[in-house]
Amino acid sequence: MKFAIFGRNFPESFNDAIYRLFEKLNRYSVQIYVYEPFFEFIRNNLFILPKIEDTFRTKDDLDKGNIDIVFSIGGDGTFLECVSFLEMTNIPVVGINSGRLGFLAYISRDELDLALEMIIKGKYSIEKRTMITVETENDVFGRFNCGLNEIIVQKKDTSSMISVDVYINDDYMTTYWADGLIVSTPTGSTAYSLSAGGPIVVPESENFVITPIAPHNLTVRPIVLPDSVRIRLTINGRSDEFLAALDARNVFLRNGMDLLIRKADYKLNMVRLPHIGYFSTLRSKLMWGMDKRNY
Repeated sequence: MKFAIFGRNFPESFNDAIYRLFEKLNRYSVQIYVYEPFFEFIRNNLFILPKIEDTFRTKDDLDKGNIDIVFSIGGDGTFLECVSFLEMTNIPVVGINSGRLGFLAYISRDELDLALEMIIKGKYSIEKRTMITVETENDVFGRFNCGLNEIIVQKKDTSSMISVDVYINDDYMTTYWADGLIVSTPTGSTAYSLSAGGPIVVPESENFVITPIAPHNLTVRPIVLPDSVRIRLTINGRSDEFLAALDARNVFLRNGMDLLIRKADYKLNMVRLPHIGYFSTLRSKLMWGMDKRNY
């Protein structure tokens, strides 16, 4: 087996979990490849250097190595960085949470030993997660213009609100006057969209959710659309620029520019363990449905 480990840094309280991670993988003779900047962090912060096969710097290094699974060590932000780093390699990804919440990185340090045991023995399934793709003039998001969670457009600073014209399959839907607008995948429905009042949408529902951020119209609400549609946004405001964010990547764009949004041609392969389902994650991580009458 060949496993790759991607990460940034982690708090000292997570040191014990990292030791356990490498010890377990070494015990089962797993070939371990570690993201080079992450390995440098480990080298500088752990007393015992783990045994690894090699380091990697680019996703092409992983393509050549026939990697079975990529572990993302960190929070949900690190998980999204990992997805962007991998681009379209199709290698399954699993998130181990070293922080506070972790919805995408749903394996906690308390569940780590059991989770590793099940992954090593192949007792897991692959969940296909829809990705969103964004086309702009000059391809501002580069060759990998896809995101797992959402595309967000919002005002640049504390200036007045922006207006966002929304077209569905070239049919004018409405204009939002707001601080911004979120177009999310089902995966992203539990992220910023949820904070802005959007609905929770289960991963396999094949939908997009459009959620305004602090709208100035009482008559507009989040809307759920099939992910087969093409969405076009045109943004205007008093500032010359607005902010566009595709998951963890941010760019400033000029007013009047169009963003063309659709479902990506491929899906993320996300590792799902049988004892940690989507709804149990909702209950434990987001305290969803927490009511003492239920227990």
